[in-house]
Amino acid sequence: MAKIILIGAGLGGAIAAYELKEQIRSEDTLTVVNNGSIYHFVPSNPWVAVKWRNRESIEVDLRAAFAKHHIGLEDCGAKRVHPDANQVELNDGRKLDYDYLVIATGPDLAFDEISGLGPEGHTTSICHVDHALKASDKFEEFCKNPGPIVVGAVQGASCYGPAYEFTMILDTELRRRKIRDKVAMTFVTSEPYIGHLGLDGVGDTKGLLESAFRDRHIKWHTSSKVQKAEEGKLFIEEINDDGTVKAQKEIPFGFAMLLPAFRGVPAVFGIEKLTNPRGFILVDKNQRNPTYQNVFAVGVCVAIAPAGPTPVPCGVPKTGFMIESMVTATALNIGQLVRGNEATHIASWNAVCLADFGDSGIAFVAEPQIPPRNRNWSSKGKWVHLAKIGFEKYFLGKVRSGNTEPFYEKFVMDFLGIKKLKE
Repeated sequence: MAKIILIGAGLGGAIAAYELKEQIRSEDTLTVVNNGSIYHFVPSNPWVAVKWRNRESIEVDLRAAFAKHHIGLEDCGAKRVHPDANQVELNDGRKLDYDYLVIATGPDLAFDEISGLGPEGHTTSICHVDHALKASDKFEEFCKNPGPIVVGAVQGASCYGPAYEFTMILDTELRRRKIRDKVAMTFVTSEPYIGHLGLDGVGDTKGLLESAFRDRHIKWHTSSKVQKAEEGKLFIEEINDDGTVKAQKEIPFGFAMLLPAFRGVPAVFGIEKLTNPRGFILVDKNQRNPTYQNVFAVGVCVAIAPAGPTPVPCGVPKTGFMIESMVTATALNIGQLVRGNEATHIASWNAVCLADFGDSGIAFVAEPQIPPRNRNWSSKGKWVHLAKIGFEKYFLGKVRSGNTEPFYEKFVMDFLGIKKLKE
């Protein structure tokens, strides 16, 4: 009998639990360690922040969902991983032994690295449903006395799509309220150009997003370092290609949302040979840690090298399709290992993204994620907004039911008319 522990039940961890259960033997045990027992669908957070969704509509009770599939759940969370002892220490002091460990924690949000940043400071966030709910309250107050808005992603961020989404969703909501004419909007990003996305662009994302910003009267600052946030003021430095400071600017705001940099969670941060200096899990082509061969990782917690040097540090996003492929490869590999075979499955690490603009959107496919690519495609239209709604409904149903059918393979690929992306 093998004991498998999975840490984290977010976008990657929730589906990993079901796929692992399907691949391991009947005598093996699977236990999920998570902070709490409620799953939240993170891609819907921008909608929550403008009250297009409420909390309950994007939640799943994991206790009920996992119980149907005989998956254990420890909801007190992980305090520390001890890979030399093959143990996970829980926040309540207990230690769980494992034969195989899958880390799917997502990131720690590094708001503290910039003074005044984050929901406890002077800006808002959509990284967690709790943050999005706080942002929605602040946005309602803002709409009573509208002024400038600033949205963006700071230096070291590795998730740019939600910043673009939220900018456009705010624009859409302001127009619906007929107060868009009272709001100057500015996008601030560490990317060297609009549409870089941490991927050096995909297809014509640069042209598509710049055009969308111009159409919607949104100004932007690229290659920007956020120095600090104060009440109603954001202080940035624009950086030249050689790393020198081009300009220092003070941008006023009545409402601001800045995505922070990510780092590894405290449970794994600083564990030599398990993580990189930023705390992300080191993995090989089979999603295994090179040193601790019984430890796997999937999702945002995985270490991926940047697409290339940029004047201001830009991380690499881990999109839904990439995470799904990591999950499937990991589950199949552990299924092989518990039966005494070699792990042979490799995740594709291709990128597929649906960026919703509230009434339209942009979709892109990068195969592989880092250039040069075999497929490099992007497109726009109202159909992207409809596809994102379908994405939400399908994925929440998947988490509730334990469906292990690959979402992107069956839904996104067919919807976009793109075949055999995994090959």
